[in-house]
Amino acid sequence: MSVQITTYFSEEEVDQRIRELGKQISRDYEGKELTIICILKGAVFFACELAKRITLPMRFEFMRCSSYGDETESSGVVKIALDLDKPIRGENVLIVEDIIDTGRTMQYLLQILKQREPESIKLCALLDKPDRRVTDVKVDYIGFKVPDRFVVGYGLDYAQRYRNLPYIGIVETDEKKD
Repeated sequence: MSVQITTYFSEEEVDQRIRELGKQISRDYEGKELTIICILKGAVFFACELAKRITLPMRFEFMRCSSYGDETESSGVVKIALDLDKPIRGENVLIVEDIIDTGRTMQYLLQILKQREPESIKLCALLDKPDRRVTDVKVDYIGFKVPDRFVVGYGLDYAQRYRNLPYIGIVETDEKKD
């Protein structure tokens, strides 16, 4: 199977949008501290770039959960492989995710985190794929909306490859479907 990747959002477009999100988040949380929860592995590129553009005191936490594995379709089963190091009770939490697709993973994660009693909890995603949504998940900060296509780059992967692309691309394969 061969893979071809077509640029959908250039490196410059992604950088500009992250700058805009950083300014908006900084305004919205002005005078407050922020706890960013980066969802590994995919959101690490985005979270680091976003954090550099937020002008607030903050701390970073990491979680790792997945419903994909090496597939291009969500399995629907959410697994948490890495949980937070510190409690978030009373904190302003911003979850940073690479993409919101079906919404299952984020819905599950939000339920878990709300039980930990943060002061507030919001969601920021580099990409939003609303045509695939099967659950009602509110994305507070969106980088870009994308069509129902498999995308890679800027942390998003295809079978653990292509995360390091500095742009967002659409994956085309010559794989035959039955």
